[in-house]
Amino acid sequence: MTPAIPQLLDLAGIAVFALTGALLAAQLRQTFVTMAFFALVTGVGGGSVRDLLIGAPVFWVRDPWVAPVCLGVALIAWFTPHRWWERPILEWADAAGLGAYAVLGTAKALAFGVPPVPAVLMGVITGCVGGIIRDVLAGRPSILMRPELYVTAAALASGLCAGGAALGLANAVVWPVAALAGFGLRGAAIHWRLGLPVYSSAEA
Repeated sequence: MTPAIPQLLDLAGIAVFALTGALLAAQLRQTFVTMAFFALVTGVGGGSVRDLLIGAPVFWVRDPWVAPVCLGVALIAWFTPHRWWERPILEWADAAGLGAYAVLGTAKALAFGVPPVPAVLMGVITGCVGGIIRDVLAGRPSILMRPELYVTAAALASGLCAGGAALGLANAVVWPVAALAGFGLRGAAIHWRLGLPVYSSAEA
């Protein structure tokens, strides 16, 4: 069965991701149509790819609230000053959404019979792919092309979720701990500007 998550919490996470897409379109001085498209793609992109890969119904097509929430977020971004959404606030909100959605994606994949390692990758996809699509559409380097700890934070949350499930631990314990771990690592990266080492092999 699909893992249960409070709908308001689920929609709040989608709204945060959608807001990052809408604000990027605003930064690029695009039309409202582009802003709405960026909001929708960023909000549902990762979950849509995950559902297609695991053979599940695409979640937002069957949910009457997801698309309106994304479009509503675009409207809010369109009519409010950009200074309301300063980068630190949005980064921390995105970090919370990243941890939560990496766990949700992993848990849903496990519920559909996906083995643990691919399920971890489904969690990473859920948390990261929407942002990757957004960045590619905007013509800027995606999070995959930057050394900052972002995908790594999603992988940590996903790995703890799958590991806890393999050990038979209660979801009520595993899911919050895994999400907080992902959030904590991403938060540390934001605060201390942590990043992975880049390839720098010297030429022979």
